Amino acid sequence: MYRFAPSPTGDMHIGNLRAALINYLCSLQDKSGFILRIEDTDTARNIAGKDEEIKELLKLFGVSWQHFYMQSENLKFHRQMALKLVSEKKAFACFCTAEELEAKKEKAKAEGKPYRYDGTCEKLSDSEVLDNEKPFVIRLKKPIKAMEFADLIKGKLHFEPENIDSFVIMRADKTPTYNFACAVDDMMEGVTCIIRGEDHTSNTPKQEHIRASLGYDKPMLYAHLPIILNEEGQKMSKREAHSSVKWLLELGILPVSIANYLLLLGNKTPQEIFTLKEALEFFDLKKISKAPARFDLKKLLQINREHIKKLDDETLAEFLSFDELGLSLNLKADFAKLAKFYTQEASTINELKEKLQGIFKLDKHSVEYKEYEKQIVLLKEILTQLEFSNLDYEGFKNELLTKSKLKGKAFFAPLRLLLTSSLHGPDLSELYPLLKPLMKEILGEKYD
Repeated sequence: MYRFAPSPTGDMHIGNLRAALINYLCSLQDKSGFILRIEDTDTARNIAGKDEEIKELLKLFGVSWQHFYMQSENLKFHRQMALKLVSEKKAFACFCTAEELEAKKEKAKAEGKPYRYDGTCEKLSDSEVLDNEKPFVIRLKKPIKAMEFADLIKGKLHFEPENIDSFVIMRADKTPTYNFACAVDDMMEGVTCIIRGEDHTSNTPKQEHIRASLGYDKPMLYAHLPIILNEEGQKMSKREAHSSVKWLLELGILPVSIANYLLLLGNKTPQEIFTLKEALEFFDLKKISKAPARFDLKKLLQINREHIKKLDDETLAEFLSFDELGLSLNLKADFAKLAKFYTQEASTINELKEKLQGIFKLDKHSVEYKEYEKQIVLLKEILTQLEFSNLDYEGFKNELLTKSKLKGKAFFAPLRLLLTSSLHGPDLSELYPLLKPLMKEILGEKYD
């Protein structure tokens, strides 16, 4: 059983989505099941509606789940498990104040030693605990022996007990800490493999210790995915625009392209361009590199162009708001062919939309239009009367040259503006066969 357990505290990060996609693929490969758990116990940081946004985003990327949980609904179980540990003397009430702990941390720092909780409250008698009216947290006693666990990417990981102190599992407000809630939930929900970012590696021995202390002895597999670096080679921050899945989608990058790229990051795959369904046939978690992967927006855009080319006419037309242009439905195939041609200079749906909007709607207020207005009007008049259905590009060009008596730049610049709303772009000889089936609609939209 696999799980994806995001917190509803902000926009989904590409690292989170990468973990979700890989967990989902692995669950499909071994048919063990997939859980979506929203970890909403940090009420101070939760953002209203983010849980639903997470669900909608996952659906957009083709991820579905067999079980759904809100972590806060498990609070009573977290408290029951904490009480069980206290009653078995495996955990204890700690009355140390924040100020007292901070002073001890500063002392350790001054002495050049790593800080570890010194066990001040661990030896308190039952009566000392009952008679103490100060707020308290619950700490789990530190492990007494080394821990090892298998990581499908990193190999065997080893943790000495002195590197883990008696850590807090329940706060003074009777809410669980991240590690305790996470460990208990994974235990109760029957999770058997945890795939997450390597920044959680240090949490793993604590969570293993929690489950072992509760008497849970079923083995857990792990895979800690290497971090994603930004284009400068530094750890990508959640504040960077590129790290936000929403930002990438708003840029006009297809979900299938983002998924393709994230599964390709630091991975060995038999092909570069693929869908989630195709990845199911060859994805192998063990082939992911141990080294950090660097995010490359140019590579993602190149992948996006390839996926745009693979879209069927209906889907591409919908992405490009075909209906808003008021074109005849029988022109969708010609429209899609034109759009795919423009991927040679447009990498996103937004860029393509802008190119095609320009073809069907000329901006008469632009500086370029004002410069060539007379020539454009002249060419438009000729074009609306020209029968060019049987003309190839040379014939089309020669007819316009003859009838307009324009030459050189005074001909080609206004013609390009008339047809594409831009002075730059693909060669008109290549573009003309694609524009020809749409010419009446182009002229009608622009000049009615």
